[in-house]
Amino acid sequence: MDKIFYTYRIPDEGMLLLKNYEISGNNEDRFLSKEEIIKGARDASALISLLSDRIDSEVISSLPKLKVIANYAVGYNNIDIEEARKRGIRVTNTPGALTDATADLTMALLLATSRRIVEGDRLVRERKFEGWKPGLLKGPALKGKILGIIGMGRIGKTVASRAQAFGMNIVYHNRKPLLQSEEEELCVKHVSLEELLKSSDFISLHVPLMGETYHLLNEKRLSLIKPESIIINTSRGAVIDEKALIKALKDGKLAGAGLDVYEEEPFVPQELIDLPNVVLLPHLGSATNEARREMAIMVGRNVAAVLEGKEPPNLVI
Repeated sequence: MDKIFYTYRIPDEGMLLLKNYEISGNNEDRFLSKEEIIKGARDASALISLLSDRIDSEVISSLPKLKVIANYAVGYNNIDIEEARKRGIRVTNTPGALTDATADLTMALLLATSRRIVEGDRLVRERKFEGWKPGLLKGPALKGKILGIIGMGRIGKTVASRAQAFGMNIVYHNRKPLLQSEEEELCVKHVSLEELLKSSDFISLHVPLMGETYHLLNEKRLSLIKPESIIINTSRGAVIDEKALIKALKDGKLAGAGLDVYEEEPFVPQELIDLPNVVLLPHLGSATNEARREMAIMVGRNVAAVLEGKEPPNLVI
C-alpha cells in the first residue's frame, strides 16, 4: 500500500479522501525541520507540504519512493521543481480555491490602510480618543482613485471586479494583456509597468514569485510612485525589495503599505513593525473556512489521482 506523509495536518475534508492509504505525519502545531521531513517521509509515495516547507533537492533526493508532492498552497516556490522533474515526481498545487479569499483580503487592506483602521483601533484601545475632530486620522477615499494591479490572473481579475464596486479606476500590467472583451467587462486598461507606478494612487501586487518577479518593485521602481500612494501586497514578500520599501516609507516617499507577506517570512523587520502607516498581517490571504476546506479537498484529489496512476487535476509538473 502506498504511504502518504503530511508535514502539517490539513483539514479533514482532504484527509478523508485518502482514508484508503496509510497516512502519517505531523499532528503538532509546529513546522517540521528538513531532517524531520526526510525521516518521516522516507518510505512515502506522496508528500503533502505547506508553502513554509522547504522541499529542496536534498529532501527530494532523500525520498526514493516519492511519486507526488502535493503543496497545500497555490504557490510552489518552496519546491525544487527541476529536481522533482528530473526524478519524475509530480508536483501539484491548489489554484482557484483561494481566489475570492485573497481578493477580499486585498480590499480589506485597501480599506484598512486608506481609512487608517489599525491606527484608529489603537487610539481607542490606548484611551487616547478625545472625541470627533475634523482632522482626526484622515485618509484618501477609494472612489475615483486609480488602482494599479500588477498581475492580472485569477486574483487580479477578482480584485478588479471588487474595486469596480468602490468606483475605482483600474489600470493593470501583465506580461500578456487580456482580451479586449475581458478588459471591457472588467473596465480595466493595460499599461506599462512604469506608467502604472507613476499614475496609480493604490498599487496591488498579484504575481507569482519567480526569477523575473524577484524584487519587481526595487528602489528604482519604488521611486516612480507618487508619495501619496499606498502599496498592497498579498502575493509573495520577495516581489518587493523590503529594505527599499522601508526606506521609502520612512522617508515619506510612500503614504503607506498593507502587507500580508514578507521577504523572509515569518521574519518581519522591526523597522516595518515600528511604522504607524503600515498594516501587517500574518499571511491570511486564504484564511477563510471555505478556502481552506477547498484547498484540502484539492490536495486529496491530487494525491489520490497520482497514486491511482491518473493525471492529477492541478498539475504543476
